[in-house]
Amino acid sequence: MRLTTMTDYALRQLMYVAQQRDRLCTISEIAQAHNISRAHLMKVTHQLGLAGWIETVRGKGGGMRLAKPPGDINLGAVVRRFEPDFDLVECFSVGSQCRLTNRCRLAGVLSGALQTFIEHLDRHTLADLLPGSDLPLRDARRPRIKVVVLRKI
Repeated sequence: MRLTTMTDYALRQLMYVAQQRDRLCTISEIAQAHNISRAHLMKVTHQLGLAGWIETVRGKGGGMRLAKPPGDINLGAVVRRFEPDFDLVECFSVGSQCRLTNRCRLAGVLSGALQTFIEHLDRHTLADLLPGSDLPLRDARRPRIKVVVLRKI
């Protein structure tokens, strides 16, 4: 499962804004801090606002801030909002042309894995991602998943 760039940007933007509680943040500031395109962040900001997670202030001295406490922003809800679909394989999509659909158990296994992934996100909020949280830091380049390569193809 790989999240889209927009989902990644939304999570990063929320984390950034949540850490600046005493002031408004600007799109330019967040773009520079994370080396992200301003155009992409404008789209993300719009969606975050529509969802009620941030509020924006227009004009000189304007910017954005969280509209809710970090503990009220569920990570599963954010991911659902920004992911266009959860089609891990072709047979998940509407109108699938897979010839194995009626004889294959792979979709059931992958569907269960996806459900577990989303349920895990549903147990966490933005507050869990902020400094001071009890969640341990992990090196993203070394996931905890144990992978054994049996044979290279």
